[in-house]
Amino acid sequence: MEFSKKLQQLPPQFFAALAGKVSAAIAEGRDIINLGQGNPDQPTPPHIIEALQRSAMDPQTHKYSPFRGVQELKQAAADFYKREYNVDIDPEKEVAILGGTKIGLVELPLAILNPGDTMLLPDPGYPDYLSGVALADVQFDTMPLEAKNRFLPDYEALSEEVTSRAKLMYINYPNNPTGGTADKHFFDKTVGFARENNIAVAHDFAYGAIGFDGQKPPSFLQSEGAKDIGIELYTLSKSYNMAGWRVGFAVGNAKMIEAINIIQDHLFCSLFPAVQHAAAEALNAEQHCVESLRATYESRRNVLIEEARRIGWDVQAPTGSFFAWLPVPAGYTSQRFTDLLLERADVAVASGNGFGEYGEGYIRVGLLVSEERMKEAIARIAKLELFKKQPVIK
Repeated sequence: MEFSKKLQQLPPQFFAALAGKVSAAIAEGRDIINLGQGNPDQPTPPHIIEALQRSAMDPQTHKYSPFRGVQELKQAAADFYKREYNVDIDPEKEVAILGGTKIGLVELPLAILNPGDTMLLPDPGYPDYLSGVALADVQFDTMPLEAKNRFLPDYEALSEEVTSRAKLMYINYPNNPTGGTADKHFFDKTVGFARENNIAVAHDFAYGAIGFDGQKPPSFLQSEGAKDIGIELYTLSKSYNMAGWRVGFAVGNAKMIEAINIIQDHLFCSLFPAVQHAAAEALNAEQHCVESLRATYESRRNVLIEEARRIGWDVQAPTGSFFAWLPVPAGYTSQRFTDLLLERADVAVASGNGFGEYGEGYIRVGLLVSEERMKEAIARIAKLELFKKQPVIK
């Protein structure tokens, strides 16, 4: 038996390959500090677990879920957006329940594009965006994200040829992998650009709860006209440490939401109802746990940046997400530096080139270990003597 041509077209799974290298090193008995993962290290808050337990004891949740999700979760998503962003969402027409937002991001091109159509993707960007490209048999152009532009795409730099053929665009702020953030002005500009060029927009808002230095990341849907041309995808994985629960939702443009719901009618029978009830509890309850988690990541970020600068590593602090995007030392490629850290320092990071052409020259570091382990990782890297310490000015 051979794999289908469609399966053979899929790109290599970047994160699976990275996890394999780390697992092999751990199997050798080495103490690996894993900064390459994007997997939250804290437990799900107790009140959410308790909601799951209560719901799971109800025999009604043992039946099939409604195809398009339970009403309680759809209403909770709408209420959440009204409370947090003052955005009005119709729970019946403008919400699609997802088994994690990765599903929505991969299936959206299948739902609204035709073979040969073109998408616009950020570079660097989340590698699994390319899975949707391959499965839908569409083309893609990239929008470079560079430090000089605060890791925002420069729409004016895109050629008319590129903008004229694009039908769908993905953006992602706070950004994975760069840790960059966007403001409302950028989203206003995005709406205007998309409307002028007849491009649908999907904003991947996975890290929406994680903004630093007193700045709350805005929702794309807060910009006037955003719902006319786009949707936003929100996952509970990051905000509530529910990565393994696989639950999220898309909200916004009713036609795009309906397209997602239709394709999911054929692929899934929604999620275990008890998980949906617990997700509704997470969204409806007091958000103290979210603020506490955000503060934890900010504290870890501060430790990472301070320690890196102390050894002479010229790094910039991320303004959001739980990632830092750090330049590799002179004379190294991203992959060579990544391999060196694993082989000689027992520190795992994600190589920047795995996120796209413009990721070369960087590594991605996750803020997903304790401050003590973060300090230990930088201490190990310091022993490689790759960075020149700067004199301390008193």
